[in-house]
Amino acid sequence: MSSNDKTGETAVAAASAPAEKEAPVFVITTSRQFPSWLAGTGGSLAISTYQTSKVILVGTNKETSRLSVFERTLERAMGMAFDGTRLAVASMIQVTDFVDATRGTPTADGYDAVFVPQSASFTADLDIHDLAVDAEGGLVFANTLFSCVATTSATHSFRPLWKPSFVSRLAPEDRCHLNGLAMRDGKPAYVTCVAATDVADGWREHRTGGGIVVDIASGEIVCRGLSMPHSPRLHEGRLWVLNSGAGEFGTVDLATGRFEPVAFCPGYLRGLAFMGPYALVGLSEPRGNRTFAGLPLQDRLAAANVGPRCGVYVIDTRTGDVAHWLRLEGVVNELYDVIALPGVARPMMIGFRNEEIRRTVSIE
Repeated sequence: MSSNDKTGETAVAAASAPAEKEAPVFVITTSRQFPSWLAGTGGSLAISTYQTSKVILVGTNKETSRLSVFERTLERAMGMAFDGTRLAVASMIQVTDFVDATRGTPTADGYDAVFVPQSASFTADLDIHDLAVDAEGGLVFANTLFSCVATTSATHSFRPLWKPSFVSRLAPEDRCHLNGLAMRDGKPAYVTCVAATDVADGWREHRTGGGIVVDIASGEIVCRGLSMPHSPRLHEGRLWVLNSGAGEFGTVDLATGRFEPVAFCPGYLRGLAFMGPYALVGLSEPRGNRTFAGLPLQDRLAAANVGPRCGVYVIDTRTGDVAHWLRLEGVVNELYDVIALPGVARPMMIGFRNEEIRRTVSIE
């Protein structure tokens, strides 16, 4: 377990590091007003990083007005969803529900939410990306390996709900890299795909401009020409998307099918949430491999004379300005998801590998 309360800079030791060795660290730095802004929202953030298998909870300590950082190890942590009391996390072979056990009573340590693992659906390795809670409380996810939208099953690895019309059949081939999922009124509404391809791993040949957004209800492609898009979200009547391969955060004009950039962020973008008029955008440092080579982002970074960053930008959607930022350095350089935890100022999680899980009991 690692938890630190500091303003400006927080160093956190990895929980899984061997005791006899020096623990690897990641360092969190923030813009000067980030802690006070976050405290003013009354909420907190959850960040997943599959690269180091962590879920990082970022809140504030009301007594000290400092940043509170708490992290837990979950193998290949990816998409997350929060419904007010339940935090669901997709990992390597399962989706786990963590339920707040405080029932509104802060702990002696000042945490106002303690997320305890309560149930899990074992899915096998589906390469689950975005995760959401539907209107009935079920879990819906982007099943990237099988190129479809799916839900959990009590008897099988998953139950398919929808696939793009250009995908001829369900197969474990990651044909189009369907990764992003937007919900409307508790139902799946839009998905992002890296390319409209129907062959195994075919999307890799279209990373620079083959990205699309698909309307689930109609099956129509409502936006084309994107570079590895992720994280479609509906907010205040607009469809927001990360044009990840170009480092752009923006909206899709559904009338014209055009993507309209709102802000450039110096990183490969994944993870998008909203707190009022502010967007929380996750940035990663692109890996030095073929998947991320030759993207428009490289030229944008060179033109701006900056290197890629890993962290979260808080963007004012009204102006496109970066109002605040949080940066991660050290062993963490890639994120997947960023979600908001409204109404939870200082959260923590109970993990699977410590004594706390044996002693944390709640009664219905």
